[in-house]
Amino acid sequence: MSHLLKRLLNDPELLLNSVGEGIYGFDLSGNAVFINPAAERMTGWKAEELIGKKIHQYHHHSHADGSPYPADECNIYCTMFDGKVRQISDEVFWRKDGSSFPVEYTSTPVFKDGQIIGAVAIFRDVTKQHEAESALRAALKQVQSLTEQLKEENSYLLEELNADWQESGLVGQSHIFQTMLEQINLVAQTSSTVLILGENGTGKELVARNLHRLSDRNTKPFVKVNCAAFTPSLLESELFGHEKGAFTGANERRKGRFELADTGSLFLDEIAELSLEAQSKLLRVLQEQEFERVGGSKTLKVDIRIIAATNKDLWQMVGKGEFRMDLYYRLNVFPIRVPSLKERKEDIPLLCTNLINQLNKRLGKHLMGLTKAAIDKLQAYDWPGNIRELQNILEREAILSKGRLVSITQPLNMTDEQVLEGQSLRLDEAERLHIEHVLELTNWRIAGPKGAAIKLGLPESTLRSKMKKLKITKIRDI
Repeated sequence: MSHLLKRLLNDPELLLNSVGEGIYGFDLSGNAVFINPAAERMTGWKAEELIGKKIHQYHHHSHADGSPYPADECNIYCTMFDGKVRQISDEVFWRKDGSSFPVEYTSTPVFKDGQIIGAVAIFRDVTKQHEAESALRAALKQVQSLTEQLKEENSYLLEELNADWQESGLVGQSHIFQTMLEQINLVAQTSSTVLILGENGTGKELVARNLHRLSDRNTKPFVKVNCAAFTPSLLESELFGHEKGAFTGANERRKGRFELADTGSLFLDEIAELSLEAQSKLLRVLQEQEFERVGGSKTLKVDIRIIAATNKDLWQMVGKGEFRMDLYYRLNVFPIRVPSLKERKEDIPLLCTNLINQLNKRLGKHLMGLTKAAIDKLQAYDWPGNIRELQNILEREAILSKGRLVSITQPLNMTDEQVLEGQSLRLDEAERLHIEHVLELTNWRIAGPKGAAIKLGLPESTLRSKMKKLKITKIRDI
């Protein structure tokens, strides 16, 4: 019977149809009766080494993980007993040198006069196919990760682009302002943490953006978070992100600002508003450059440059136990003080020129500048609201102006009542102005005991809803 099977397998037409694939022929005892050259090349076993022997113990003795593969469970041998064709794609064959390779094979019974006389196993090495599939899975995973990151970054960038904030540029020739610019140029070339100090409206955010622009991270993300705009619990999620189900309303995993800023710069505005708990977690990130998402246990590593800003005396807060001393020293590596407008009134003409150029673009005007009387009036004013206040005054006068030169027609220290006299007395307008006024008094802090919601006698959610309806957005530092 073995001779008959060997004669059938030596048929030239059968071999021709199997070029490139390994072929084993077995008799009913499981002994090899035929091995083609392709099988020899793939396994390293020569035909003369295996003919007449139970081939399972040579090339099929173990699974891929090294665990034993009993002969009575071998799919090839089973075919000889039940006559069923088997197609297998998740096993390995072992080479003579002890290495293995993934295979796909078909085990087919051989019949003669209705009786099984043996079996044929036709196999091929699928290593390259598995490598290609693995590479494809890795590529798809990377694409999915990049898509998720791009979605998060696009969402954040759209949020930034839609904000009503007009850059004035770092403009000025005063000695105090030029000294600040020199400090920016020096520290921008490093990765040192920078603490920007200054009154509201002096341009702290613009200083932060220029620090990033002048650094070697300028092609990487610049991500901002306003520490005063969120409750302590929401701020933690905003900074570190959260896992799905971490808290009520967390319907999907979300990356925090730290992840979005990876390899770039993270600007923490109003850093003094951080809760002590958030301060502790921020300190860890500064020390270890790692953190966990809210509700997660996986430690994430980041490479970021921290730029912080505040209008408060952090050292005084340290003395009161409101700010961690160790975090203060971590942030205060290189402090930059942004001078108030009243300290550099000689820069007002340059600032006005820059602001009017931007107003022309935004309002579709063709203003050439300010009158001499207007400049004198502006330089005589004390500017409690700094450049932000100057921007608001110029925008108001630009809208009212009918000529090419802007004059100052309204009182510089206008009260709410004076503003209302020249505007619509619609209820929604009055409500909007009142809410904006209270937000200014609370430094645009919405929640908490010192927040605008408490002062207005409204739930936080109601205030946010009203702000959205009335299109109230913070006028950001220029």
